[in-house]
Amino acid sequence: MATSKKVKSNFQLIKEQSQIIYNHLQDCLQEDSPEKIIERFRYLFIKGTGYNNLQVRLALDGIVESSIVEQDFYCFLNRCFQIIINYWHKQPNLKNSIPLLIAQLDLALPPNSAHSKSSRKLRQLVRNFQQTEQYTKLKCLSNLISQRRKNDTLQTFESVGNLIQRYPYLHQHCLLSEDSSYEFQKTIKTIQKQIQCRYELELSQYVTYRARLSEIARKSKVSNGKVLNKSLIQPVKNPTLLSDRKLDSTLRQYLGKVEKNYTYKDLAYNFLNHSADITSYKVFKNDFYEYLTLGLDSRYCHSKLNPKIYQWLQEILPDIGSRNLDEFTMIRACSYLLKSLIVDSKKNPDHYLFIDIVANIGTTQVIGLLLKLVLICSKVKPYLEQRFAILFSHYESFAKDELMWLINSLEKLQLAFTIHFGKVDLSLVKIIGSTELTYSKLTMRNQEQVTGNRELVELYSLKYSH
Repeated sequence: MATSKKVKSNFQLIKEQSQIIYNHLQDCLQEDSPEKIIERFRYLFIKGTGYNNLQVRLALDGIVESSIVEQDFYCFLNRCFQIIINYWHKQPNLKNSIPLLIAQLDLALPPNSAHSKSSRKLRQLVRNFQQTEQYTKLKCLSNLISQRRKNDTLQTFESVGNLIQRYPYLHQHCLLSEDSSYEFQKTIKTIQKQIQCRYELELSQYVTYRARLSEIARKSKVSNGKVLNKSLIQPVKNPTLLSDRKLDSTLRQYLGKVEKNYTYKDLAYNFLNHSADITSYKVFKNDFYEYLTLGLDSRYCHSKLNPKIYQWLQEILPDIGSRNLDEFTMIRACSYLLKSLIVDSKKNPDHYLFIDIVANIGTTQVIGLLLKLVLICSKVKPYLEQRFAILFSHYESFAKDELMWLINSLEKLQLAFTIHFGKVDLSLVKIIGSTELTYSKLTMRNQEQVTGNRELVELYSLKYSH
């Protein structure tokens, strides 16, 4: 009983001392420049000595010296960062200082160089913080903001992690931790929305540009082997990391007719309408299998992928074969398929099968398969995003040029989400004709099949999967 009361007392003390520092930082933000704030941060947390506010120093000493400090300290330090980041991000002229603030963590000093016991322990805690999920997410945010400051640098990215700003659907999972404040969540959502809106605008402008090229080509009759005069209209840059040819075919695939003259949305709508009359999960699984495997008709699909999908469907809730279909069952089924197709979890990051599928049927068709799941059960969209966030985090330190299968998957998922869940009108894709810059629609098997796929699978299974 006495121990329980002591723990409760320590928690309350830490809470009170933490609030003193939170209030102090908020007051400083109203008066000090970013340079002064960063200097304060360095003296308070990195050096752990020489800070000029006695009350704040004593409050920090109390947090550091608490017997239940370690995890509480990580949450506390993360919250201090978030208070400053939230304030700066609301002001365009200050947000560029955020990476400089986060970079202070990389200047952590050796504990044994401090004179006091409290300072030594603080420095050790800051060093230990560098091994936490909170630190990883802060560095990811720093990458995002740093890359947004650069213009036309898509070809200079060196690592996968530096591409975080391109994929807003990863932000919730890669930038937020369990202890993220409500205000910080709003900040990340604002960043996410800004990037998505800009992407939709640039994609719309690009599609309009390509449609105008096609229209000019038809009117001037240059499509019969003549070269189109590009100076007739202002060129617009491709906003993706895909080639023009791959972007064209991907847009047509996700916007156009894919099977039996139906779009992805048509197929999902028809399946859901049909499912409304299904009385048992057993019947649903058989129809679900047909819906998912429609169009997966290559030799690889018939021999490996389709049997896998059938097996997974039989494994999902096998004891309720006669139960009526409900939303919970649908969510459970789709979530199980997503983790089976892509990756299970951070603790179990094996994704050899996903690489194998990509190598054999191509990223466009793989993302199309995943899109089918989300279109019939939108509540698993965050779960799908989380699977790719796991892969992104797993490979963030690797060179992007070594992981084009992942980059292409991320790019095409961004396109698929934008087309089906965004607000942009891309209907002009339908009038893009066949000019020197536009290409006829290819089947996904022929378009993405490359020699050496088996060698690719062996390479990545050995080098990255575990």
